[in-house]
Amino acid sequence: MGQRTASVPKAISKTAHKATSNELFSLKLSIFSTEIGWCGLVGNSEGVERLLMGHHSAADVRQAVKQVCKEDYNDSIKNLDELNWFPDLSERLQDYYQGAVVDFQDVEGNLPRLTTFQSRVIRALKKVGYGKQITYGELATKAGAPRAARAVGTVMSTNRIPIIIPCHRVVASGGKLGGFSSPQGTSLKQHLLTLESETIQ
Repeated sequence: MGQRTASVPKAISKTAHKATSNELFSLKLSIFSTEIGWCGLVGNSEGVERLLMGHHSAADVRQAVKQVCKEDYNDSIKNLDELNWFPDLSERLQDYYQGAVVDFQDVEGNLPRLTTFQSRVIRALKKVGYGKQITYGELATKAGAPRAARAVGTVMSTNRIPIIIPCHRVVASGGKLGGFSSPQGTSLKQHLLTLESETIQ
C-alpha cells in the first residue's frame, strides 16, 4: 500500500504565548471514531494543537479536551466549536490506524516554545520512518546529547501530537517498551508498533 500525503494547514507560530479569549474561541475540535478508539483533533486553520487518541467514547474525548485545554491555557473552554475542521487529517489518521502506510511529516503542529535540545529531539524523531524504532539513548545521541536519554523520555511524555510526532517509535533499551501517554497506556504503543511492523513485511 503506497504512502499517502496531502497538503495541510500551515503551522501556527512556534513561540509560546498566553492565548487570548479570541484565540481560545477560535480553536476547533474534531471527534472521530477509529480502529483504536475515539480520537480528537484540536486546532484551527493554521495548525494542530492536540491529538487525543484511544478513548472509549466521544464523551471521553470531550472531557479530555477540556482538561488539556485547562492545562494549556489555564482556562476552561466552554465554547470550543465541534466540527470536522480538518477532514483530510482525520481520514489519514483513520487509514493509519487501519494499517495503511501514511506519512505525516508534512503536518506542522503548534508546539509550545521548545528548548534547543527539545527541538533537536523532535527533528531527529520525525526522521524515524514508518515501521522503524529507536531507543531513548539513540535518540539522545542523534540530538547531540548522548547522556540525555531520561530527558528524551520527558520530551516524549509531553508530546501533544502523537503519531504526527511519532513518539510511539521510541522504546527503552533491552527490548522494553518504555512509557506511553494514552488512556490505553503501553498496550496501545505495542499495538501501533506491531501494526507498523506487520504492514511493511
